[in-house]
Amino acid sequence: MAAVVSGAPSTVHALLTGRDPLEATLAAGSILLPDEARRGRLLLAAVPVHIGVSLGWGVVLSRALPERRTVTLGALAGLAIAALDLGTVGRRLPRIRSLPLLPQLADHVAFGVSVAADLRRRRRSRCGGLWL
Repeated sequence: MAAVVSGAPSTVHALLTGRDPLEATLAAGSILLPDEARRGRLLLAAVPVHIGVSLGWGVVLSRALPERRTVTLGALAGLAIAALDLGTVGRRLPRIRSLPLLPQLADHVAFGVSVAADLRRRRRSRCGGLWL
């Protein structure tokens, strides 16, 4: 769920500003195919990239986020992930580097919040509804 929800901020921003709503998806595909220009191939390449990155960070967050203030810390974790994703991989790839920064930060925060909210819900159901 977080992998889907997390793209909403940049998609809405793209639609409101007249940019290509698939721009971030195409940029994700360029991680796997950095020299590819064809949209179809970049879109297909984006699927395993996005799933893999989302699953990887989801596992990290599920282990790292504490049982209290999970959602707030998930948002902060999203910003930390953005710093790593955009600051390391992103700066080396032109398609990612050219994305507007604030919508990408918002996507990462949305991811962190979504993972954290799901984690909190799962922890509560496991503990009989106790506030954790």
